[in-house]
Amino acid sequence: MHDLGILVPIVIFTVGPVSYALNNWIRVRHGYEPEAWKNRRQRRSDTSAEADRRVTILSGENERLTGRIGRLEERLAVLERIATDPAERTAREIEALR
Repeated sequence: MHDLGILVPIVIFTVGPVSYALNNWIRVRHGYEPEAWKNRRQRRSDTSAEADRRVTILSGENERLTGRIGRLEERLAVLERIATDPAERTAREIEALR
């Protein structure tokens, strides 16, 4: 029974580090960067500039993709018109373009 007296402090001092290591292992396994949690206040001030840069990049990509979708919709409309129009009218329009 007197062995439990020494076991309690050992358990108390090992549970914390073991749970910390297990927590970090789970976070890393799911894709979180270990350095990202350490300095949260500093990271928040840095993320403002980083977020602005990412918004600018994503806005440019969004405009590019919107234009591309517009061009694809125009091409799709032409293909639908060709597929649904009578063959004679399509042939006349092709001859008019030559």
